[in-house]
Amino acid sequence: MTVRRASKRPEPGPYTIRDLHALPDEGKGFELEDGWLIEVARGARHNHVAQRLARFLDVAAGMATHVCLGGGWEVSTPNGIRKPDIVVVPREVVRTALVADPPRLLRGSEVQLAVEVIAPGTGSERTDRVRKVREYAAVGIPQYWIVEHHPDVRIYPLVLDGGVYRAEPPVGPGSILSANIGHRNCFRVSVDPAALLEA
Repeated sequence: MTVRRASKRPEPGPYTIRDLHALPDEGKGFELEDGWLIEVARGARHNHVAQRLARFLDVAAGMATHVCLGGGWEVSTPNGIRKPDIVVVPREVVRTALVADPPRLLRGSEVQLAVEVIAPGTGSERTDRVRKVREYAAVGIPQYWIVEHHPDVRIYPLVLDGGVYRAEPPVGPGSILSANIGHRNCFRVSVDPAALLEA
């Protein structure tokens, strides 16, 4: 009888960023994780919450900062390519990325805020709550927000502190999240999570 020891990390997959971009729509609905192509599931409620939050951020950001929505924008991490639901970057970074299109690959040091919108119990929840916390901290993204949208909207802000994220108190409906965004507090935004489900 042969007993195999479980490895601490799964074997890396055979796929690269070229394989990701060779997928239909340049792999918009996929991430690259440890050499594996992982489908990113999004639904109508998820998309609505992400769009509403992006609008709040965009209004607060003004002209110096750009709010990028959707899976077309990529962040390079030590484990592969991530596609946050929202990324906030300086406008000059977006101009450079658009000239280089495709792909729209951003370095973590260029990102001021990354946001992932999740529903508890989905397949990507653990990735967003555990893996991406480590990965986004490793590339120096100063803030990472995890946004639940079921049954109510709740925002879990994480702030980079000494190379790891420090969890701020979560903010739910009826409360206001006020935060300074950016490496040098470029702008301030205030959001009531309940407003993210309004039509």
